[in-house]
Amino acid sequence: MRKGILQTLKFLAFFAVGIVLLWFAFRNIDFTKLWIELKAANYSWLLLSVLFGFFAFMSRARRWVLLVNPLGFKPSTRNAFYALMTGYLANLALPRIGEITRCVALGKKEKIPVDQLIGTVVIERTIDFFSLLIIMIILVFTSGDQIGLFLKESILLPIQQKVFSIFGNTWILWVILFSVGIITLFLMIRYKNNLRKIRFFSKMFALAHGIIHGLKTITNLERKWEFIFHTIFIWLNYALMTWVVVFSLPSTSHLTFGNSIFILVIGGLAMSAPVQSGLGAFHYIVSRGLLIVNGIPVEDGLAYALLTHESQLIFVAIIGAISFFIIFRKEKKSVPPVVQPPN
Repeated sequence: MRKGILQTLKFLAFFAVGIVLLWFAFRNIDFTKLWIELKAANYSWLLLSVLFGFFAFMSRARRWVLLVNPLGFKPSTRNAFYALMTGYLANLALPRIGEITRCVALGKKEKIPVDQLIGTVVIERTIDFFSLLIIMIILVFTSGDQIGLFLKESILLPIQQKVFSIFGNTWILWVILFSVGIITLFLMIRYKNNLRKIRFFSKMFALAHGIIHGLKTITNLERKWEFIFHTIFIWLNYALMTWVVVFSLPSTSHLTFGNSIFILVIGGLAMSAPVQSGLGAFHYIVSRGLLIVNGIPVEDGLAYALLTHESQLIFVAIIGAISFFIIFRKEKKSVPPVVQPPN
């Protein structure tokens, strides 16, 4: 009972944050212009976007199987896909709960210990983090002006204004942050064993250990090249999924594939926000990014963000619900035939 109340409160808290972010995204918006953009959209491009998303999810499921195989288990890619989509469905309720949910789902279906599956998810998330980091580095070298302009207008200048209003000068903040960082690092090393007794720090140490162990595990994979292929294929489909939606709106149809990489990066950062499926955060960051970097009016940028985000959201909700039913349905027990006694 208490756990159920706690989960409900968490859901409401995250949802409230998402609503606030949506308010920030849509405040001072000309809704008439936004509605005109959405009415004029060519929705057939969304079907292609969803198809690329499906390819990415299938590839992700196969890559997960490759990580599970060294544990001594051979789950089917189909069941891994069902479990993955069930996890995405759970993320619509609570952020990051889907990671545990998909491990429970696959563990139940394939009789695999859940704790071992959680380790594979840590590895997978580590790879995703470094993949996004590599894409960001490439983007900085190829389109550094775009990234710099967005960071300056959306992040650095607002933070700098806040710093000046509080500290009067930025160097004071850097001295404070550097000092706090050094002291924190020293205390964590000095009292590492004592900190392990605290649940939060125990999880942090376990996560760091899992990341290091995960990186070592990848080098021992039997099918390394297939793993690398699926990693590249996943992100390629994410980029294509993001790009094709631009053709659904006249105001964004001129954007190139390179522009979509920028949208992919800032959209990926927004999806990591602690709200259900990037609610509000995705709409705000993508629309403002398109405004600052490409000069697209914010109403048009919001129309693009709505089409991209909500099409994938609906797809995940439908496929996730079907996958949940398949994974957790009760299988009928076969009844042995009745043998008639001989006369």
